[in-house]
Amino acid sequence: MLITKDSPIYVLGIIIAVALFPGFVLVNPNSSKVLLLFGKYVGTIKENGFYWVLPFYTKKSISLRASNFDSERLKVNDKLGNPIMISTILVWRVTDTFMAAFEVDDYKNFVRVQTDAAVRKLASMYPYDNFADEGHTEDITLRSSVNEVSVALEKEVQERLSMAGIEVLEARIGYLAYAQEIANAMLKRQQATAIVAARHKIVEGAVSMVEMAIDQLGKKNIVDLDDERKAAMVSNLMVVLCSDKDASPVVNAGTLNH
Repeated sequence: MLITKDSPIYVLGIIIAVALFPGFVLVNPNSSKVLLLFGKYVGTIKENGFYWVLPFYTKKSISLRASNFDSERLKVNDKLGNPIMISTILVWRVTDTFMAAFEVDDYKNFVRVQTDAAVRKLASMYPYDNFADEGHTEDITLRSSVNEVSVALEKEVQERLSMAGIEVLEARIGYLAYAQEIANAMLKRQQATAIVAARHKIVEGAVSMVEMAIDQLGKKNIVDLDDERKAAMVSNLMVVLCSDKDASPVVNAGTLNH
């Protein structure tokens, strides 16, 4: 039987093909299709391949791939109230397609907003750095405790994103610095703290060296020093050892009293 374009069977075949065509679904690797039937959730296709479902199904694509999110630099206050600039790098992926599609309005925007909120909370929990001169000796700081802060940030973000069916693979601070208005002052403070610490070590070492020198001179009977001469010797040695410039030697051509 010859079927022509004017044949009712041909027309019926075209109508059936057009009706069935919307039911074909192509799912790429690490992708998924969420299926709805008249507003009711039916299921999710996660296996990659070519499928056919009822044409009445509404299909929504959700990626299952790992995604990177680099947040904007936020200006927040740390635990001590110092304004700092901070940003985070987040690696995440969708694990529950139903929650990602229906528990939140836009899961990608949800990730961005909740990550910013988590970073703000984290910054308020820890100081930027330790300041021993003011009695602030926190064990965990944003600058030095990278691993501890990353664990705390990952936990905080995961708690916020779990309701959207999202798994946090990694969360860490991408940028950290003092805000511009206090950056110069804090830099000078850090330099001053470093100088004081270095001077402390120098003085501590110089005292040990002077003590050793006097002790060795006394044990070997090289010279007999009274208290006044010991004081003069200590003064001269401390000046030489603690000075930040090279000392100029002076040769005494007379006696010890001149």
